[in-house]
This record gives sequence, C-alpha cells and structure tokens, in this order.
Amino acid sequence: MKAFQDYYSEDFSHCYGCGRLNEHGLQIKSYWDGEESVVKFLPNEHHIAIPGFVYGGLIASLIDCHCVGTAAAATYRKEGREMDTEPSLRFVTASLKVDYLAPTPLGVELEIRGKVVEIKEKKVVVDAKLLANNKVCATGNVVAVRLPENMIIK
Repeated sequence: MKAFQDYYSEDFSHCYGCGRLNEHGLQIKSYWDGEESVVKFLPNEHHIAIPGFVYGGLIASLIDCHCVGTAAAATYRKEGREMDTEPSLRFVTASLKVDYLAPTPLGVELEIRGKVVEIKEKKVVVDAKLLANNKVCATGNVVAVRLPENMIIK
C-alpha cells in the first residue's frame, strides 16, 4: 500500500517533514486506518529536548505534515478519486495548534492518528493525537488549505 506522500509529484516532495526527496528530512508515511489516518515514527537520538525526551518542534512537525497529508487524502476520498489522478490536490498549513500533555520519551516509536473534523472545497480541518507507549503525549489541530497558485513554481 502506498503512503499519501508517495503520491506527491516530485515538485511537491521536498518538505522536511514529509518529502521523500529530502534526504535530510523525516520522510513520514501516512496511511488510512479506517476513518483515521496513521503514521508511525521512531525519533533519532538527535531529536532530543532534554535527555530521554523528544524535542517539541519535532512533535509539531510530525503533527503538521501528517495532518496536511490527511487533508489531501480526505479530499481525494470525498471526491471519489484516487490520489494519483489529476488535477493533483496539495495542501499547506494555515494554522497549527499543538498542546503538549505529557513528556514524550525518546527511544520508542511514536504514533500519530488524525481525524478529519471538517472538509470544505478549499479547507480541511484535522485533529491529531500523538501517542508514545499508548499514552497520549500531545494533541494537535491543523487547518489545511489548498496550495495557493503563487506557491506553484512553473
């Protein structure tokens, strides 16, 4: 099964969080799990905040990129289209809110689960929760909007 991000064209595959062509990036891979989306990620030692715990910026990046990918996948789903059909749908972040509920430990696989709460023509709102050892460590809310024309390089 292909991840949402595997459908992105090369022009849109350079993002630090989700771009498969960014060799220094996180290269996350998001999938459907029923009505929720899911991504799993194992932080490296350099993703440290203080010894034993994950840097909050990484948590925000994971939530952000996972939710934006979910927005695109949900829009394709709503339109009854496969993710490799034209015109391609790409989204960017209009708003990102993260609440840190508990310290997130290093050395364990993180799971981020997304749920679409609103889907409109040009905007999708996704809620997310980040879990470590089955404990919710952070929650997030992302408002994703369709990629503006002025961001498309021709």
